[in-house]
Amino acid sequence: MSLKDQITEDMKAAMRAKDSERLGTIRLLQAAMKQKEVDERIELDDTAVIAIVDKLIKQRKDSIAAFTQAGRQDLADKEAAEMTVLQVYLPARLSADEIATEVKAIVTELGASGPGDMGKVMGAVKQRLAGKADMSAVSAAVKAALAG
Repeated sequence: MSLKDQITEDMKAAMRAKDSERLGTIRLLQAAMKQKEVDERIELDDTAVIAIVDKLIKQRKDSIAAFTQAGRQDLADKEAAEMTVLQVYLPARLSADEIATEVKAIVTELGASGPGDMGKVMGAVKQRLAGKADMSAVSAAVKAALAG
């Protein structure tokens, strides 16, 4: 079953369970997926769906930080609950050590050295680790690998 089908099934289950918060978040995800399909006239595969989920989670993290800073814990909690629902659709994340190992392998493959090759390395890393790792952690690992 594709990830897209899984999301649809989860939406139906949330409707049956009358879980309005979970249902709202899944509908938000489906709307983002549909928007991407309509805009680009494509059928989304699992990789594209994971990219959308990743983007929505990043938005939630940014919102949580902003709401917490503004003293709106109620809104921060709502965003955190949405983020928890969205994280179910991501594959297992790599640990910091696994990310560092992958980055070193890619740097060696490309023969990259120095901060000037950051863009080239990040392009290759994004393709290989898309959805499997937090890109901010990956970026830090790439900087460390190129500096050393």
